[in-house]
Amino acid sequence: MAERGRVAVLTAVRPILRRPAVKKVLIVAGLWAVVWAFLMVAAARNGYFDLKVYYGAMDYWVNRGGDIYDYLVPGTPYGFTYPPFAAALMTPMALIGWHTAIAISVTMNVLALLAILTWLVGPVIKRQGWQFWFSMAIAFGLVAAFEPVRETVNFGQVNIVLLFLVVGDVLLLVRGGSRLGGIGIGLATAIKLTPGVFIIYLLVTRRWRAAAVSAATAATATWAAATFAPDASRVFWTDAMWNTDRVGSSSFVSNQALSGLVARLFNPDPMKPLWMLLVLVTLVIWAWRVRRAIKARDEVAGLALTGLVGCMVSPISWIHHLVWVLPAIVVLFDYATDKSLDARRRRNFALFFGFSFLLLCSRTPWAFHEKFDGLGLIGSNAYILLMIGLLIGLPIREPADASTGPARSADPGQSTGPGVEDVPDLVEIDRKVSAAFDAKDAGVERRPLVGA
Repeated sequence: MAERGRVAVLTAVRPILRRPAVKKVLIVAGLWAVVWAFLMVAAARNGYFDLKVYYGAMDYWVNRGGDIYDYLVPGTPYGFTYPPFAAALMTPMALIGWHTAIAISVTMNVLALLAILTWLVGPVIKRQGWQFWFSMAIAFGLVAAFEPVRETVNFGQVNIVLLFLVVGDVLLLVRGGSRLGGIGIGLATAIKLTPGVFIIYLLVTRRWRAAAVSAATAATATWAAATFAPDASRVFWTDAMWNTDRVGSSSFVSNQALSGLVARLFNPDPMKPLWMLLVLVTLVIWAWRVRRAIKARDEVAGLALTGLVGCMVSPISWIHHLVWVLPAIVVLFDYATDKSLDARRRRNFALFFGFSFLLLCSRTPWAFHEKFDGLGLIGSNAYILLMIGLLIGLPIREPADASTGPARSADPGQSTGPGVEDVPDLVEIDRKVSAAFDAKDAGVERRPLVGA
């Protein structure tokens, strides 16, 4: 009878033990349902247009013997604009079906995004003591609503894969002092020129070996592509690279670089000297801030600031290119949840994080398409204005200081607070003090309390 009672108790307890996990599963499912509904209403249906460019260009080049940079999507002025190394990597597309290409593109983006979140958000989760699977599921659901991410997936673009190469390189290899540090940046630069700003980042922050590895990797990949496709390489470097008509108008509202801001301010005659001045000022501010970040050993902030400046100074940065802003959003989230900060600072960072994230989910610039005056001047430039604010206001860890003690590690997953060996043994001190007084009362000479 006692055994039957014990079984009944265990049977009743097990469902209770399962309830927190069930609740978390329901929370994740509810969040994903809300995000899915939001995407159904708000997300643009881009029909994998950029993937269609890649796919058509590879078919034209490999199967029909045409020049890859002569290909245009039927009925449009848009063609293949990447370096020959990217074309060489994409040649297998000529051997697979269209729906297979879509499946591969989406899968690569999802896997790359999971890795990026693990590297960026994982340390925050670890520091907070949150359950990993639950926190990552929430983070992935929220990031799916992030406009640059969803646009990249819907266009079939390569931005997330490039971000994966750079983030993995900077946080795992460069920061770890690996001899291979810089290789991911070099490969990303050979695929698409804009990640080359991270080579400049390594130079500005005086990581000479990593910068040399990056430059050598990019040069080797480019040379290999020239050997593989000499005609395509010649056309790209002498003509296609400089033909800005292939990418569209700089005043188009999706261009959230500084060039787009200037073009919309002075539409239809953008002032190139003003743009160049803004680029120069932006680079000076960036160089000062990343030098400060690396001096404080805050590699994540340096990475985030460089992602921002790459989007800002590029001649064209479409909204789907702004996946490079994601590390900056994670830095704000890190500070918003940092319990070592006072409540007021945490609240301010939480507001900054919430505003930035929601704005970059909102499609705000599209509401002001070709409306560049009055309120439209702010709305059409909402994302570039936010990036300017992030470049100036993104927090950086304070360096270790003798008066204040060591700063918290730039990697939230690694504590620089006092370890066990740093904490005084209070019991031992008490024992020594008591012994000293006892000896004094007894008239016995004792050695000084060295080490107390």
